[in-house]
Amino acid sequence: MTPVGDQETLTGRAFIGEDFLLRDVAITVEHGRITAIEETAGAGGPWICPCFFNAHTHLADTIALDIPAGGDLASLVAPPDGLKHRILRAAPAADLMSGMRRSIEVMHASGTAGFADFREGGPEGVALLREALKNAPCRGVIFGRDGGERHADGLGIAHYRPGAGIEAAVAEARRQGKRIAIHAAEKDAGDLDAALELQPDLLVHCTHATGGQLRRIADEEIPVAVCPRSNWALGVAASPDHPPIARMLELGCRLLLGTDNVMFVQPDMTAEMAFVSLVYRIPARDVLRMAVAGSALFGEPHDIREGNMAAFVCVDPMRGNLRFSRDPLATFVKRVNASLIERIIYSMP
Repeated sequence: MTPVGDQETLTGRAFIGEDFLLRDVAITVEHGRITAIEETAGAGGPWICPCFFNAHTHLADTIALDIPAGGDLASLVAPPDGLKHRILRAAPAADLMSGMRRSIEVMHASGTAGFADFREGGPEGVALLREALKNAPCRGVIFGRDGGERHADGLGIAHYRPGAGIEAAVAEARRQGKRIAIHAAEKDAGDLDAALELQPDLLVHCTHATGGQLRRIADEEIPVAVCPRSNWALGVAASPDHPPIARMLELGCRLLLGTDNVMFVQPDMTAEMAFVSLVYRIPARDVLRMAVAGSALFGEPHDIREGNMAAFVCVDPMRGNLRFSRDPLATFVKRVNASLIERIIYSMP
């Protein structure tokens, strides 16, 4: 992260506003806020893009990075005795914290300024992530469970299970003013209707949601964090139909992009965007919107507009082959990675 002084003006080609319109501009930042955006005569300079928000992570899974493993979704990640949960229980707290800090560094280096994490381990698990976030260059939103939600920003539910006391936990979280997030329809659509009855603030995955369920999600304006690379890695997706991103967008669903389990997938939003663009054939503007939109849901938006906080990724288009781009927005989504990012400007809210 590169700090800005009390006042600084950055000149370049910026993706402006919610529609990421490419403009040659001078952006003035004062005390961490954008105070002016003035069009220039096309003097060139870096591409300036909003920082990303990773809408779904499990950072503690860093401790089991690429562990040789096989089996179905439940045997790998389902609580309480899936492989990842056994590993998390056995891991020393210091190792868990170190792994989370390193993954936060990876996220920041690839342009992410905020993330929403499902934190296992009850109150102690939430405390570990809060400690890992001290002096971190990213802002973290924590969804706890097993009592951890009382100390977190919200309640994170693995999936709906009848008789598991989920309704009571949701009611208590609501009483405390906490957000509710729940995994649903990751391997099939069977648990999504019950999840919708909880009126969550965030759905995660919806990989196998039906058309009727998607229409309800759109009508009720429930944001969905999709994690395509993780779905493919875990064997619950093998085509652009899952998750049904194109259909979700067509119906007007509010989509966010996340990377899910660090155990299987690197928490790199540039890689996630490139994958969605290539496999799902989604327009670059929509992909970038998904990668940024979580910032508005969980705090201050990263969109480049007057009055917003400064949250930029600066890329030098003269490096590598980017100078030959005929569509900088498409090139940014498909090709930019941490090695091409020359500066990250982020003013913590």
